[in-house]
Amino acid sequence: MHLSRESEYGLKAMIYLAQQPPATVLTLHQIAEAKDLPVGFLAKTLQKLARHGVLQSFRGRQRGYCLARAPSQIRLREVLEAIEGADLTERCIFWGRRCGDRNPCLLHAGWREIKPYLTEFLETMTLASLAQNGGEDADSV
Repeated sequence: MHLSRESEYGLKAMIYLAQQPPATVLTLHQIAEAKDLPVGFLAKTLQKLARHGVLQSFRGRQRGYCLARAPSQIRLREVLEAIEGADLTERCIFWGRRCGDRNPCLLHAGWREIKPYLTEFLETMTLASLAQNGGEDADSV
C-alpha cells in the first residue's frame, strides 16, 4: 500500500484539527498556514474528507472545517480510504493495483499473510491516538 502526498496532507490537517478544542471551526487558510500546506491542493483533500463524513464543512459567516466526530471516534482507515479509495487495504503492498487475487504477484502469498495485521492497525488507530502520540511529529507524517 503506497500512500499519496494527498494522504500525507490530509492526515496533517486532520491531526491539527484533532489538537484543537472540540467543535473548533478553522478556515482552509488557517489550516494550510499552520501546517505549511498548499491551499489549492488541501482544499480538494478537505472536500473529500467532508464528503466521506470525517469532516464537517461550513459556508457563510462561520465558514471552515471541523471534525465531524470526536477524534477518538475517527479511525485512520476512514481517513485514508476517503482519500485513497475504498480498496485501500485490498491493494498489494508490493505492486499496488497490478496485483490481486486473480492476478497475483510473486510476493502475493506474503501480502495475504500480513494484510490482516495492517487492516487491524488501520481500524484500531484513531485520530486521537495520532494527535496525542504524533503531535510534535505530525509534520513528518
